[in-house]
Amino acid sequence: MFAQQSEIKKIEFLEHAKQAREGRASEKKRDDSSVVIQACVRGFLTRRRLHNDVRQLFDSTMYACNNTDKKLMLEPAMDIYRLIKKFLFVYDEKRDIERLELLCRYLVVSMESDNAKDCYVSVALNKEHVLCWIRQLKCLLWLCCQQLNTLKPDNPNSAKSINLYLHVLVTFTSTSNWKLLRTKSMEPLRPSMNQLCNNVMGYLHQQGMYSVLQELLSKGLARCKPCLKHATLSAIITLALRPLVAASLSDNLISLFVLHILSVPAVVQHLSTTAPECLAVFMSNGLFKKSLELLISEQSTRIVFNSLEGNYALCLLGNIIQLADIEKEQLPTVLVEFTVVVSRLLERCQKYVVNKRSNLTHWHPVLGWFSQKTDIRLHEALPHVVKQLSLLWSHNILRILFAELLAIESPPHTPTSPLLPITEEQHSNKTRDIFRKAFTVKQNGPKARKQEQNESVIVTLVCTLYQTALSTLTQLRLNILTGISHHESLLPKLWYYIHTHVRLKTLLEQLSGNSSSSLPDCQVVILFCDCTSHLITILDDVEMYDQQRPFTLQNLVDMGAFFNQLIFRLVWNNIIDVKVVAVHSLFIAAHTLTSLLYERDCRRPYAPKNHWLIKDTKPGTLLAELEKGKKTASLLLQKTPFIIPHKERVMLFRKAVGAERTAMGLTESVFTSPQSTLISIHRSRIIEDGYRQLAAIPAQALKGVIRVKFVNEQMTSEMRLYPSPTSSIHDNHLHLFEFVGRMLGKAVYEGIVVEVPFAPFFLSHVLGHHHSSRYSSIDELPSLDPELYKNLTYVKHYDGDVTDLELTFSCDEDVMGKVVNHELVPGGKAIAVTKENIISYVHMMAHFRMYTQIKDQTNAFIRGFRSIINPDWLALFSRAPELQCLISGDTMAIDLHDLRAHTQYYGGFHNNHRVIVWLWDVLDHDFTAEERGQFLKFVTSCSKAPLLGFSNLEPPFSIRCVEVSDDQDTGDTVGSVLRGLFSIRKKDPVGRLPTSSTCFNLLKLPNYQRKSTLRDKLRYAITSNTGFELS
Repeated sequence: MFAQQSEIKKIEFLEHAKQAREGRASEKKRDDSSVVIQACVRGFLTRRRLHNDVRQLFDSTMYACNNTDKKLMLEPAMDIYRLIKKFLFVYDEKRDIERLELLCRYLVVSMESDNAKDCYVSVALNKEHVLCWIRQLKCLLWLCCQQLNTLKPDNPNSAKSINLYLHVLVTFTSTSNWKLLRTKSMEPLRPSMNQLCNNVMGYLHQQGMYSVLQELLSKGLARCKPCLKHATLSAIITLALRPLVAASLSDNLISLFVLHILSVPAVVQHLSTTAPECLAVFMSNGLFKKSLELLISEQSTRIVFNSLEGNYALCLLGNIIQLADIEKEQLPTVLVEFTVVVSRLLERCQKYVVNKRSNLTHWHPVLGWFSQKTDIRLHEALPHVVKQLSLLWSHNILRILFAELLAIESPPHTPTSPLLPITEEQHSNKTRDIFRKAFTVKQNGPKARKQEQNESVIVTLVCTLYQTALSTLTQLRLNILTGISHHESLLPKLWYYIHTHVRLKTLLEQLSGNSSSSLPDCQVVILFCDCTSHLITILDDVEMYDQQRPFTLQNLVDMGAFFNQLIFRLVWNNIIDVKVVAVHSLFIAAHTLTSLLYERDCRRPYAPKNHWLIKDTKPGTLLAELEKGKKTASLLLQKTPFIIPHKERVMLFRKAVGAERTAMGLTESVFTSPQSTLISIHRSRIIEDGYRQLAAIPAQALKGVIRVKFVNEQMTSEMRLYPSPTSSIHDNHLHLFEFVGRMLGKAVYEGIVVEVPFAPFFLSHVLGHHHSSRYSSIDELPSLDPELYKNLTYVKHYDGDVTDLELTFSCDEDVMGKVVNHELVPGGKAIAVTKENIISYVHMMAHFRMYTQIKDQTNAFIRGFRSIINPDWLALFSRAPELQCLISGDTMAIDLHDLRAHTQYYGGFHNNHRVIVWLWDVLDHDFTAEERGQFLKFVTSCSKAPLLGFSNLEPPFSIRCVEVSDDQDTGDTVGSVLRGLFSIRKKDPVGRLPTSSTCFNLLKLPNYQRKSTLRDKLRYAITSNTGFELS
């Protein structure tokens, strides 16, 4: 028990000892803490007193110097040096900004003194203080740079501060304005002072002065309206150039200048208008050439590009292009370097260009969908950048870059007659002359060949440059194409170069080894095709056929042959895989140009007959490959159907229809088909009854047999057709257009020729050409509105100031007596037509008249037509006239021998019957070609023969002997057949006329007793524009 109590006391004793020990430690810690706090407080109060004392001293000194009505009073430089030393020690950015500005003003004024005692820089003459003074100067100048980073040039107060800080920096980085050194006693010190300035500039450069200047320039220039004045801009560029000049344009500093100064949006453009003397310094120091020499080095280029975003690489590109435009005289000496550098910059930008929108892309007004964000400032400055970029395709730059090409001697521009297409003989002779000249060039000596190789390298480099620009600057593509194609002689020279230097055989051999379109010669061809395609879409008939500018018709013929053969060989010889045709640049460009040339030739011929057919491959071979399911043949027929004759394509169309009919079980005769549909049509209500009974039939059922029972008769006259813009006044007008489209599709599906002359532009829409980039509304406009085409052509070629015409991007339309204004573009009523946008206005007007006005009606018709006719089948016919022939039959003269060979006879008539012999003799010898057409229309309702001949007329052409009038005619009887067969009649039916049943292609012919009676009655019948009841 006692032992237990002893243990408890021991524990309590130890606990008390521990608490006492902790108390002493805590007391000591409080004492130490109080000492530290007191020291901190005393130190803070001392520092604050010191700071206040220094600031009071600074204020008293500076304000005393400034407190005068006349000028600033200068203190001894050594006193100011010591004052600044103290000021920098206590400097606080939040409290001392005004003091810093006051000090800067004082220092600038002191540098205007020639008194060594007062001039601040005189402290550097004291060996004891020179090093400290240099450090002080560097610190002061860097403080100025830091302040420049925080100021906004668009603020008037900030603008004054910016000018002040720039003035200080300019003053102390060069001895040129130091008044002290102008005295004779101080002049020997200038070299050492220059070295001192270089030392200071080196320090500022290491600290990041170029980044400060870049930010300041961007704030002031990257906006719609620049806010940097002449003095400010000149000071910034002076500061940027001084390190370069001092270091004799070293690569390191050139790299910094390019990266930070030349990447500022449109800085060169603003210099040219605000501070042109700075550009003179650029030129005198060869800065343009030095920049190109730096950027052409792959290592330097990689460093610059890795530091630049794609947006600012675009700005750098714009500045370099404008420098090239300013230094036109020097550009030819650095042509290769300029071309390579610009191409690399474009490729750098292209890395961030994407083809479509996504969550990771942003819209860029120059590059399209872009994978990097664009800051707001850069967006505001882009119009200036675009103006710089446009210099690349200006006349002056094009003339210099393509100087080697333009210097090549080519055949003289000798237009051929536009009235008649070029004959085969003319074509072969001119082509032979061109090849003879090309062969002569190739026979020159080694020196000439070497020169030719150099020319080829430069031409391919420049073409690659512009091709890269087209694929990168996607939103400026039309501007680039317009600039290149409007150069008067560039494209003809480029075509001559392709024809004589590149050559088709050589190009195909190169592609056989490497099918990539990035080959140098491919780039030349692609650029030519793209530019020429653009040009042809905007050339009117006067320019293309009459003036033949810039190409002669012979040039166009040669182009068509060259590119048509190129496309064929690329696919037929499996040079490019059919899977990549849709993205192969060379194929796309060549196909677009060839299609345009073919379309213009179809509309107004200029090429020899059968020019577009592939001569060295028989159509049968191509069709045989198509039957085997070869993809090459299928692709060729889809892309260039015109390489095989039209007749073969019609046969393919009918074969496709036949295959579908077989698959649907529609091979039964018209009277026994279980899938036939019977409808009754009153001839006085054809549209109403037809629409009511046929519109509800599904498209697949409509492809089957439709039997029509006519209740009465009505004849209609046909005119050239296209949808009316005012059709909306009718109820269900779009349903009616869709119905008409289905009916026309049904006729084409059945092979029934319908003499409905559609407007060519409308058939182009049916073929889907209006969605193609190569479609030109102005080319088709004459088929719709010749007067409007004439007026637009007049406006396009107007010699005076087009603004005098007071046109805007809008047009008025008379709708049922009410004038309705339509804007061609949003806000078009306020956009005046000028010389710069006249081409756009002409094409927009044509597009509105031919497409926009009737878009809904056209789409409804096409929807109905294509519900019966497979759109893939329409690809066989590349032009509107070919589709018109498919609808309305052959335009060739009627072949009576073919018609007679495929005629069926009824009612006792036969091929050797006297009346039948008379009939064919009258048609052949007594009737004119027009009357033969009227005869065919009288029987079949169409004056033209089927495309594949009368063997394809459905139902077959038939002639039946009749004895009674149509309303009493019940068909053939035994008696009527015998009387017709043996020419037994009671009297000559001179009072009756021939009649017809156009639904069955049936001619009902009385058994006339005289040939003259037959001739007169038949002529009267076919010219009376009547039908069933004319008897």
